[in-house]
Amino acid sequence: MMDTQRLQRACAALPGAERRLYGAPSNILVYSVGDKKFAYFKTSEPEAWRFSLRVSAERFVELTGVPGIKPARYMGRFHWVTIVHVACLPQDYLLELLAWSHQRALASLSKARQAELTGAPTE
Repeated sequence: MMDTQRLQRACAALPGAERRLYGAPSNILVYSVGDKKFAYFKTSEPEAWRFSLRVSAERFVELTGVPGIKPARYMGRFHWVTIVHVACLPQDYLLELLAWSHQRALASLSKARQAELTGAPTE
């Protein structure tokens, strides 16, 4: 079963991942690659440790129909969802969603920047 601490470690372990904590008023813990966000946690009450990430348009429609998953505030129009309790989703599925969000953020960077962040050879 996945909890927020394990999910944070999974975010940090992705190639090129950076972690940044934003204090008040936003109160979010952001994971990004380059300057592109791929996941974040809310850190203040009453929404502490709600997890948000970007998903495909198809997954957005599917997931927002699941109790405990909703369009992310301000980011829903860009197909970001907020998962209220990460333990409610199967671990493999959650990690698959996370990998997709990370890959989407990474792919939006230049090829040179991608190689720099991931250690992959440039073509």
